[in-house]
Amino acid sequence: MQTSEHKRATYRPSRLNQKAAEFEKRKLCATRYPLPATRFEEQRWGNAPACVHCGSVEVYKITDAKTGQRNRGYLWRRHDCKDQYTVRIGTVYEESRLPVRHWAYAFWRACTSKKGVAALEIKRHCQISYKSALFLMNRIRFGMAPDHALAPRLQGTVECDETYVGGKPRFGEAKGRTGRGTTKTPVSAAVQRNGQIRRRIVADVTAETLRAAMKEVIDPRARIMTDDIAAHKGIAARCHGGHETVKHGDREYVRGDVHTNTAESSSALVKRGMMGISTTSARNIFIVTCGSLISSGTGVNLTMEGERFWQSSHPNASG
Repeated sequence: MQTSEHKRATYRPSRLNQKAAEFEKRKLCATRYPLPATRFEEQRWGNAPACVHCGSVEVYKITDAKTGQRNRGYLWRRHDCKDQYTVRIGTVYEESRLPVRHWAYAFWRACTSKKGVAALEIKRHCQISYKSALFLMNRIRFGMAPDHALAPRLQGTVECDETYVGGKPRFGEAKGRTGRGTTKTPVSAAVQRNGQIRRRIVADVTAETLRAAMKEVIDPRARIMTDDIAAHKGIAARCHGGHETVKHGDREYVRGDVHTNTAESSSALVKRGMMGISTTSARNIFIVTCGSLISSGTGVNLTMEGERFWQSSHPNASG
């Protein structure tokens, strides 16, 4: 027979009490920290909120007439046409019923994890379904992928390297081969020292393909450093800053300031990210996953997590 002391020791609060405690906790957090929606508004518009449709600054917040609190959906309205809109319009979280706090947390995790973050992890942390977490992460990955056509070209000293992603050799493939000669997906990387990274999936690793990829992302006046593969021969005639190589075949990896270690390290992060957050290396899946891995390592000189978050979530941030 259980004693009264034992009953008191095994007492568990009722579900109603748990809900009340959770409500008080959320209320306390709301008073101490700004709400995610207001933080996104501040980040997008600053002190000059504008209409997302026409750019008009003659707008106002929709508030409750009695309490003066913000509308539940954090709606805004134009004075002229009375059109309503929110901070979600024109972003990756448009037409989503997920609370903005989940988007803020997922953005933060994607930006602060150089090796990526899995949708299952977001599911556990945010207490949402796996379908919602996967939808959320896929949109963020597409949104974080840089647009090479709009991004500024790399300048100064630029390291170029190639890697292959696709797992271990399958049945019928050549044993012992890990790169060329396999069915793996080739990825080209160009890294500006103390600058940014431009990484893209290429069809093959031939001289014509690699030169076209370099021409798209590298300034002609840049100083290019590569390894000694045959596909990189003839680059010096097309770049004014010069072309220097290290002979990996002769076990030469560093010669003064000539090396490709920075580009190789960025490729290693991509492979570790694929091993941690993806169970397949199919080309269509890799294109989606590589977007966030590219962006999370885009700013080599960004040391603060907040800077990475701002660059990825701000609509006007340059990649």
